[in-house]
Amino acid sequence: MVSDVIDRNDRFRGILDRLATKSIDDYYNPYRLFEWPDKLPEDMWWMSPELTTTYGTEWAEKLTPQQLHTLSKHESINFYSLNVHGIRELLIEVVARIHTAGFETPSEFFHHFIGEENEHMWFFAEFCLRYGGKIYRQPAGGAEVAGSSAKVQSLLVFARILIFEELVDHFNSAMAEDERLHETIRGINRIHHQDESRHIAFGRELVGLLHQDLKETATEQELDDISTYLRRYLKHSFDSLYHPQVYRDAGLENPHELRRSLMESPARAEAEQRTFRKTAKYLEKTGLIR
Repeated sequence: MVSDVIDRNDRFRGILDRLATKSIDDYYNPYRLFEWPDKLPEDMWWMSPELTTTYGTEWAEKLTPQQLHTLSKHESINFYSLNVHGIRELLIEVVARIHTAGFETPSEFFHHFIGEENEHMWFFAEFCLRYGGKIYRQPAGGAEVAGSSAKVQSLLVFARILIFEELVDHFNSAMAEDERLHETIRGINRIHHQDESRHIAFGRELVGLLHQDLKETATEQELDDISTYLRRYLKHSFDSLYHPQVYRDAGLENPHELRRSLMESPARAEAEQRTFRKTAKYLEKTGLIR
Protein backbone atom coordinates (compact mmCIF):
# COMPACT_ATOMS: atom_id res chain seq x y z
CA MET A 1 0.00 0.00 0.00
CA VAL A 2 1.16 3.53 -0.79
CA SER A 3 0.11 4.67 2.67
CA ASP A 4 2.36 2.04 4.31
CA VAL A 5 5.42 3.22 2.35
CA ILE A 6 4.69 6.84 3.23
CA ASP A 7 3.73 6.34 6.86
CA ARG A 8 6.80 4.33 7.80
CA ASN A 9 9.14 6.88 6.25
CA ASP A 10 10.09 9.21 9.10
CA ARG A 11 12.19 11.38 6.78
CA PHE A 12 9.23 12.12 4.52
CA ARG A 13 6.93 12.87 7.46
CA GLY A 14 9.53 15.29 8.83
CA ILE A 15 9.84 16.99 5.45
CA LEU A 16 6.04 17.34 5.24
CA ASP A 17 5.96 19.03 8.64
CA ARG A 18 8.74 21.44 7.75
CA LEU A 19 7.22 22.33 4.38
CA ALA A 20 3.78 22.90 5.89
CA THR A 21 5.28 25.19 8.52
CA LYS A 22 7.22 27.04 5.81
CA SER A 23 4.03 27.52 3.80
CA ILE A 24 2.36 29.10 6.82
CA ASP A 25 5.34 31.32 7.63
CA ASP A 26 5.72 32.49 4.01
CA TYR A 27 2.01 33.06 3.38
CA TYR A 28 1.12 36.18 1.39
CA ASN A 29 -2.02 37.63 -0.15
CA PRO A 30 -1.41 37.75 -3.92
CA TYR A 31 -4.41 39.98 -4.46
CA ARG A 32 -2.68 42.67 -2.41
CA LEU A 33 0.95 41.83 -3.12
CA PHE A 34 1.22 42.81 -6.77
CA GLU A 35 0.99 46.23 -8.34
CA TRP A 36 -0.18 46.01 -11.94
CA PRO A 37 0.92 48.93 -14.17
CA ASP A 38 -1.56 49.83 -16.89
CA LYS A 39 1.07 48.97 -19.48
CA LEU A 40 4.56 47.52 -19.66
CA PRO A 41 7.16 49.05 -22.01
CA GLU A 42 7.24 47.45 -25.45
CA ASP A 43 10.91 48.26 -26.09
CA MET A 44 12.24 45.85 -23.50
CA TRP A 45 12.76 42.16 -22.83
CA TRP A 46 9.68 40.45 -21.40
CA MET A 47 11.63 37.24 -20.93
CA SER A 48 15.34 36.70 -20.44
CA PRO A 49 16.70 36.45 -24.00
CA GLU A 50 18.61 33.28 -23.09
CA LEU A 51 15.24 31.60 -22.44
CA THR A 52 13.58 32.60 -25.71
CA THR A 53 13.15 30.05 -28.49
CA THR A 54 15.35 31.98 -30.94
CA TYR A 55 18.36 32.16 -28.59
CA GLY A 56 21.45 30.59 -30.11
CA THR A 57 19.86 30.28 -33.56
CA GLU A 58 20.31 32.23 -36.78
CA TRP A 59 16.99 33.96 -36.06
CA ALA A 60 18.50 35.78 -33.11
CA GLU A 61 20.74 37.49 -35.66
CA LYS A 62 18.14 37.93 -38.42
CA LEU A 63 15.48 39.65 -36.32
CA THR A 64 15.78 43.29 -35.29
CA PRO A 65 16.04 44.23 -31.59
CA GLN A 66 12.43 45.44 -31.70
CA GLN A 67 11.26 42.16 -33.26
CA LEU A 68 13.11 40.22 -30.58
CA HIS A 69 11.53 42.33 -27.84
CA THR A 70 8.08 41.84 -29.36
CA LEU A 71 8.66 38.12 -29.68
CA SER A 72 9.81 37.94 -26.06
CA LYS A 73 6.53 39.58 -25.02
CA HIS A 74 4.41 36.94 -26.72
CA GLU A 75 6.69 34.12 -25.60
CA SER A 76 6.31 35.32 -22.03
CA ILE A 77 2.51 35.34 -22.41
CA ASN A 78 2.72 31.79 -23.76
CA PHE A 79 4.94 30.72 -20.84
CA TYR A 80 2.49 32.09 -18.28
CA SER A 81 -0.38 30.54 -20.25
CA LEU A 82 1.34 27.16 -19.96
CA ASN A 83 1.49 27.78 -16.22
CA VAL A 84 -2.26 28.40 -16.13
CA HIS A 85 -3.01 25.16 -17.99
CA GLY A 86 -0.43 23.13 -16.09
CA ILE A 87 -1.69 24.33 -12.73
CA ARG A 88 -5.28 23.52 -13.70
CA GLU A 89 -4.26 19.94 -14.48
CA LEU A 90 -2.27 19.45 -11.29
CA LEU A 91 -5.06 20.93 -9.16
CA ILE A 92 -7.57 18.49 -10.65
CA GLU A 93 -5.27 15.55 -9.96
CA VAL A 94 -4.30 16.57 -6.41
CA VAL A 95 -7.88 17.40 -5.41
CA ALA A 96 -8.91 13.95 -6.67
CA ARG A 97 -6.44 12.36 -4.21
CA ILE A 98 -6.64 14.55 -1.11
CA HIS A 99 -7.98 12.65 1.91
CA THR A 100 -8.27 9.41 -0.08
CA ALA A 101 -6.91 5.97 0.73
CA GLY A 102 -3.13 5.93 0.40
CA PHE A 103 -2.71 9.70 0.58
CA GLU A 104 -3.84 10.36 4.14
CA THR A 105 -0.43 11.52 5.37
CA PRO A 106 0.40 14.12 2.66
CA SER A 107 -3.15 15.52 2.65
CA GLU A 108 -2.31 18.23 5.19
CA PHE A 109 0.38 19.55 2.85
CA PHE A 110 -1.97 19.08 -0.13
CA HIS A 111 -4.15 21.82 1.40
CA HIS A 112 -1.25 24.28 1.30
CA PHE A 113 -0.26 23.07 -2.17
CA ILE A 114 -3.79 23.52 -3.57
CA GLY A 115 -4.17 26.98 -2.05
CA GLU A 116 -0.82 28.20 -3.33
CA GLU A 117 -1.27 26.77 -6.81
CA ASN A 118 -4.71 28.33 -7.12
CA GLU A 119 -3.19 31.71 -6.32
CA HIS A 120 -0.38 31.12 -8.81
CA MET A 121 -2.91 30.37 -11.51
CA TRP A 122 -4.70 33.62 -10.71
CA PHE A 123 -1.65 35.89 -11.01
CA PHE A 124 -0.35 34.18 -14.14
CA ALA A 125 -3.78 34.50 -15.78
CA GLU A 126 -3.98 38.12 -14.61
CA PHE A 127 -0.66 38.90 -16.29
CA CYS A 128 -1.69 37.19 -19.55
CA LEU A 129 -5.04 38.96 -19.78
CA ARG A 130 -3.76 42.39 -18.72
CA TYR A 131 -0.71 42.54 -20.96
CA GLY A 132 -1.42 40.00 -23.70
CA GLY A 133 -5.21 40.11 -23.93
CA LYS A 134 -5.36 36.30 -24.08
CA ILE A 135 -4.37 32.99 -22.60
CA TYR A 136 -2.77 30.85 -25.29
CA ARG A 137 -4.31 27.45 -25.86
CA GLN A 138 -2.31 24.46 -24.70
CA PRO A 139 -1.02 22.03 -27.35
CA ALA A 140 -2.92 18.75 -27.35
CA GLY A 141 -1.46 15.46 -26.13
CA GLY A 142 1.38 14.55 -23.84
CA ALA A 143 -0.45 13.46 -20.70
CA GLU A 144 -2.68 10.60 -21.83
CA VAL A 145 -2.24 7.22 -20.14
CA ALA A 146 -4.47 4.29 -21.03
CA GLY A 147 -5.04 1.00 -19.25
CA SER A 148 -2.65 1.55 -16.35
CA SER A 149 -3.16 0.52 -12.74
CA ALA A 150 -4.09 3.07 -10.08
CA LYS A 151 -0.53 2.92 -8.72
CA VAL A 152 0.98 3.66 -12.13
CA GLN A 153 -1.53 6.45 -12.73
CA SER A 154 -0.67 8.16 -9.44
CA LEU A 155 3.07 7.82 -10.02
CA LEU A 156 2.78 9.34 -13.49
CA VAL A 157 0.52 12.14 -12.25
CA PHE A 158 3.00 13.29 -9.63
CA ALA A 159 5.96 12.73 -11.96
CA ARG A 160 4.25 14.98 -14.55
CA ILE A 161 3.60 17.60 -11.90
CA LEU A 162 7.26 17.47 -10.86
CA ILE A 163 8.50 17.78 -14.46
CA PHE A 164 6.18 20.72 -15.07
CA GLU A 165 7.26 22.47 -11.88
CA GLU A 166 10.96 21.98 -12.55
CA LEU A 167 10.64 23.35 -16.09
CA VAL A 168 8.77 26.39 -14.80
CA ASP A 169 11.18 26.95 -11.92
CA HIS A 170 14.16 26.94 -14.28
CA PHE A 171 12.59 29.95 -15.98
CA ASN A 172 11.36 31.56 -12.75
CA SER A 173 14.71 31.49 -10.98
CA ALA A 174 16.48 33.07 -13.97
CA MET A 175 13.91 35.80 -14.60
CA ALA A 176 13.54 36.69 -10.92
CA GLU A 177 17.16 37.91 -10.94
CA ASP A 178 17.30 39.43 -14.43
CA GLU A 179 17.63 43.20 -14.18
CA ARG A 180 16.83 43.59 -17.87
CA LEU A 181 13.21 42.73 -17.06
CA HIS A 182 10.49 44.97 -15.63
CA GLU A 183 10.01 44.62 -11.88
CA THR A 184 6.46 43.34 -12.39
CA ILE A 185 7.84 40.43 -14.41
CA ARG A 186 10.66 39.82 -11.95
CA GLY A 187 8.21 39.95 -9.06
CA ILE A 188 5.81 37.25 -10.25
CA ASN A 189 8.74 34.99 -11.11
CA ARG A 190 10.36 35.65 -7.74
CA ILE A 191 7.29 34.79 -5.68
CA HIS A 192 6.51 31.72 -7.77
CA HIS A 193 10.08 30.46 -7.36
CA GLN A 194 9.74 30.89 -3.60
CA ASP A 195 6.68 28.62 -3.49
CA GLU A 196 7.83 26.17 -6.15
CA SER A 197 11.00 25.36 -4.24
CA ARG A 198 8.77 23.83 -1.56
CA HIS A 199 6.56 22.05 -4.09
CA ILE A 200 9.56 20.56 -5.89
CA ALA A 201 11.08 19.33 -2.63
CA PHE A 202 7.75 17.68 -1.78
CA GLY A 203 7.29 16.30 -5.28
CA ARG A 204 10.70 14.65 -5.43
CA GLU A 205 10.12 12.89 -2.13
CA LEU A 206 6.60 11.74 -3.01
CA VAL A 207 7.52 10.56 -6.51
CA GLY A 208 10.43 8.59 -5.05
CA LEU A 209 8.16 6.87 -2.54
CA LEU A 210 5.47 6.11 -5.12
CA HIS A 211 8.11 4.60 -7.38
CA GLN A 212 9.52 2.57 -4.50
CA ASP A 213 6.05 1.21 -3.75
CA LEU A 214 5.32 0.39 -7.38
CA LYS A 215 8.59 -1.47 -7.93
CA GLU A 216 7.53 -4.09 -5.37
CA THR A 217 4.87 -5.43 -7.76
CA ALA A 218 5.59 -3.94 -11.21
CA THR A 219 6.85 -5.94 -14.16
CA GLU A 220 9.94 -4.94 -16.11
CA GLN A 221 7.67 -4.04 -19.02
CA GLU A 222 5.65 -1.67 -16.84
CA LEU A 223 8.82 0.03 -15.62
CA ASP A 224 10.09 0.34 -19.20
CA ASP A 225 6.75 1.84 -20.25
CA ILE A 226 6.96 4.40 -17.45
CA SER A 227 10.45 5.38 -18.57
CA THR A 228 9.32 5.75 -22.19
CA TYR A 229 6.30 7.79 -21.12
CA LEU A 230 8.35 10.20 -19.00
CA ARG A 231 10.91 10.74 -21.76
CA ARG A 232 8.06 11.56 -24.11
CA TYR A 233 6.48 13.90 -21.58
CA LEU A 234 9.75 15.78 -21.04
CA LYS A 235 9.96 16.43 -24.77
CA HIS A 236 6.30 17.39 -25.06
CA SER A 237 6.62 19.84 -22.16
CA PHE A 238 9.59 21.62 -23.72
CA ASP A 239 8.07 21.59 -27.22
CA SER A 240 5.06 23.51 -25.87
CA LEU A 241 7.29 26.57 -25.55
CA TYR A 242 7.48 26.69 -29.37
CA HIS A 243 4.03 27.99 -30.31
CA PRO A 244 3.24 29.02 -33.92
CA GLN A 245 0.55 31.45 -32.75
CA VAL A 246 3.19 33.24 -30.70
CA TYR A 247 5.28 33.80 -33.82
CA ARG A 248 2.20 34.94 -35.72
CA ASP A 249 1.19 37.39 -32.98
CA ALA A 250 4.75 38.75 -32.96
CA GLY A 251 4.28 39.65 -36.63
CA LEU A 252 6.70 37.06 -38.01
CA GLU A 253 6.03 35.46 -41.37
CA ASN A 254 5.43 31.75 -41.94
CA PRO A 255 5.05 30.89 -38.23
CA HIS A 256 4.80 27.12 -38.78
CA GLU A 257 7.95 27.09 -40.88
CA LEU A 258 9.69 29.22 -38.28
CA ARG A 259 8.69 26.79 -35.55
CA ARG A 260 9.97 23.89 -37.61
CA SER A 261 13.27 25.67 -38.19
CA LEU A 262 13.70 26.45 -34.50
CA MET A 263 12.76 22.92 -33.44
CA GLU A 264 15.37 21.47 -35.80
CA SER A 265 18.11 23.81 -34.58
CA PRO A 266 20.88 22.32 -32.39
CA ALA A 267 20.15 25.17 -29.99
CA ARG A 268 16.77 23.64 -29.19
CA ALA A 269 18.29 20.36 -27.96
CA GLU A 270 20.87 22.28 -25.95
CA ALA A 271 18.17 24.44 -24.36
CA GLU A 272 16.10 21.40 -23.39
CA GLN A 273 19.16 19.77 -21.85
CA ARG A 274 19.93 22.90 -19.80
CA THR A 275 16.34 23.24 -18.67
CA PHE A 276 15.93 19.64 -17.54
CA ARG A 277 19.52 18.99 -16.38
CA LYS A 278 18.58 18.60 -12.71
CA THR A 279 15.27 16.91 -13.52
CA ALA A 280 16.85 14.29 -15.77
CA LYS A 281 19.58 13.61 -13.20
CA TYR A 282 16.91 12.99 -10.54
CA LEU A 283 14.78 10.76 -12.79
CA GLU A 284 17.81 8.71 -13.84
CA LYS A 285 19.12 8.40 -10.28
CA THR A 286 15.78 7.07 -9.02
CA GLY A 287 15.47 4.70 -11.97
CA LEU A 288 12.29 6.29 -13.27
CA ILE A 289 14.08 6.91 -16.54
CA ARG A 290 16.21 4.04 -17.80
